[in-house]
Amino acid sequence: MENSFNNDAEEFELKKIANKKVIKLKAFYSHAFIYAIGVIIFVLKEYAGFHLNFLPFKYLNCFVMIIWTTVFLISAIDVFASFKIFGEEWEERKVKSILDKKNKKTKWE
Repeated sequence: MENSFNNDAEEFELKKIANKKVIKLKAFYSHAFIYAIGVIIFVLKEYAGFHLNFLPFKYLNCFVMIIWTTVFLISAIDVFASFKIFGEEWEERKVKSILDKKNKKTKWE
């Protein structure tokens, strides 16, 4: 009985971690899509000579693109390099250690 409870709790924690990964990936891909549109608009404005001087595109200049590119690269490193550095084995060990700590605290019976 206790073994199935531990497996259920561990499975729940792993599902929660997987759900967080999916949410991070979805946010990153949305950001990548918007960034690609921003780059296209920036190139059209700066190098193709399109006059896009209305409100949101008026402020799209080299400085803004440098900042946005830096944020985008940091976001990419956070999403993809963290999977490499903190892989599944690390996550499983961390989940097990957290569950072990909780089990030690709740064994007052």
